[in-house]
Amino acid sequence: MDLQAKIRTIPTEPGVYLYKNAEGEVIYVGKAKNLRSRVSSYFHEGRWEDAKTGTLVREAVDVEYIVVANNKEALALENNLIKQRKPRFNILLRDDKTYPYVKLTLGERWPRVYVTRRLRKDGSAYYGPYFPANLAYRITDLIHRNFMIPSCKVDLTRFHPRPCLQYYIKRCLGPCVKDLTTPDTYQEAVRDVKMFLEGRPTDLARSLRARMEQAATAQEYERAARYRDLISTVEQLQERQRIAAAEGDDADVFGYHYENDMLAVNLFHMRGGKMVDRREFFWEDLPEFAESPDVEPSTEHVGTAALGCPGEQSSPAQSADAAHTLEVNPNRVSLGTDGRRRPSPHDQFYPGEFFSALLKQLYIGQPYVPRNLYVPVNFEDREELEDLLSEQDARAARVHILVPQRGEKRSLIDLAGNNAKQSYDQRFRILKPNARKIQEELQEAIGLPDLPKRIECFDISHIQGAETVASMVVWEDGKMKKSDYRKFIIRTVEGVDDFASMREVVTRRYKRLQDEKKAMPSLVLIDGGLGQLHAASEALETLEIINQPLAAIAKREEILYVYGQEKDPIALDHHSPVLHLIQMIRDEAHRFAVTFHRKRRQIRDRSTELLEIPGVGASTSRRLLEHFGSVQAVKQADAAALSAVVTRVQAEAIRNHFQK
Repeated sequence: MDLQAKIRTIPTEPGVYLYKNAEGEVIYVGKAKNLRSRVSSYFHEGRWEDAKTGTLVREAVDVEYIVVANNKEALALENNLIKQRKPRFNILLRDDKTYPYVKLTLGERWPRVYVTRRLRKDGSAYYGPYFPANLAYRITDLIHRNFMIPSCKVDLTRFHPRPCLQYYIKRCLGPCVKDLTTPDTYQEAVRDVKMFLEGRPTDLARSLRARMEQAATAQEYERAARYRDLISTVEQLQERQRIAAAEGDDADVFGYHYENDMLAVNLFHMRGGKMVDRREFFWEDLPEFAESPDVEPSTEHVGTAALGCPGEQSSPAQSADAAHTLEVNPNRVSLGTDGRRRPSPHDQFYPGEFFSALLKQLYIGQPYVPRNLYVPVNFEDREELEDLLSEQDARAARVHILVPQRGEKRSLIDLAGNNAKQSYDQRFRILKPNARKIQEELQEAIGLPDLPKRIECFDISHIQGAETVASMVVWEDGKMKKSDYRKFIIRTVEGVDDFASMREVVTRRYKRLQDEKKAMPSLVLIDGGLGQLHAASEALETLEIINQPLAAIAKREEILYVYGQEKDPIALDHHSPVLHLIQMIRDEAHRFAVTFHRKRRQIRDRSTELLEIPGVGASTSRRLLEHFGSVQAVKQADAAALSAVVTRVQAEAIRNHFQK
């Protein structure tokens, strides 16, 4: 059955359709209230005038469809299929930045808390996402200090001889050592953490108060005092949340700038009426096809109520400057470099279709969706998406997708659009970002608890196991610090074993820091893959250095592996200044190691003839070459010059050897 005949058999019910090419690859996924009508519309004569639609139709040789009960189910299914199949004619979410969750590993005998950016079905409980990202780290730090549940990487399936530093500074109950805590005490702390993360402060305070009274009755006053302090902390946090809730609702605000087939989107996260974070999205090559539904601008959700945004109010001038980045009508538009709208049959961008796809991929299936989403354009399935997002949210509050056209809400969209223009210039006009911005982006990408001040990077160099050496280079406060570079000669490893060599070097470096009582770097960076990363982590664990940020960058794939989340490697965008910084540090470590290795190999090769002289060993030949520079210069040196470096007997032996 040919494609046209198959289309005539498609039912008129709601569902999802998938276009396939000759190789059977899914090239486009769409949804429709009436499948037959929507699919057949691609073959109407008028649609062929659109070059992009024509490209899709020429490539498509087959169409499949899935019938669902209603349009909301079609929305959810379309989103899942786009994420699974990644069809090239669909708009795909590309994002360097993900927000962190707090993970409570309930599946372990001794549960721990971690900050993670990936949700997995592994029996753990996930809480978040948190804005800004460092909020997740502040929450886990609060859990360490008050509930003493750790985030360490220590193997808790067995007992160890003694606990790490976290136990002694009272940030861990010490489950790694026998008899330091009991399963009942530990599970009680885990239950408290669970209530805290679930946002049940009243229940937690009530439970803590009962235990405090019980401990006081049993005259266990230290235990009662600890419960009292916990109650105080919980009540203070609860009061802050009440104040934030009274200031305003949660909202996400979108703005965009499109130019020269490239798109930048800014997303402002408003929480409690205040802007807490900003997110950037970029598309260098939008898909060749995007639908353009005939939808008129809607005023149903136009609002004028102000959302407080301290320090971020946009002036009328700002709104005017940003206006060219915003389109209320989702019909075809093309924006020139001067910001004016220019219709073009070959260079078209459909804002309505774009934001429909973006919102689905951002929010469908997420554990939390803010109450209000402010977008600059209306789109076809906005009401159905509102219903779907409201149903998936456990809260009673309904999710609203608003298209403000005036007032403070529109000013927020204008402000987001103006920032999107700045992001566009920063990304696509190759403007050099400042050092602090790169530090902040590196902190976000790797999940560092603080801004990175110092990075130490290690590399191993050898040729077929000969003269194995290592290097350590240092990046500090925005530049390379050559005075802190270090060279290492591998002493305990024979043959080719990069992992053992890395283990030796990391152990030697940070054992010395411990002995000298110096601070650890913000990040330890390893030039290599998972093997080198785990070798470095084993070295740190041997030294009982816990929770040290550690990452490795693979040479060919340029993928970043962060210790503790190796299953979720970070693939930074090739334009990312963070990737450029990491590559620069890695390349410098490699250059320094290769230079050192080449020098030692030259000394070894040049000293071969000197080693043939009786009484001249490796150290003596090295001294001679370092002093004279070459074997030829040693040959030409007289006895007095040689005696300045070696003994008189050795000098005579050298002179006799070369005279023969």
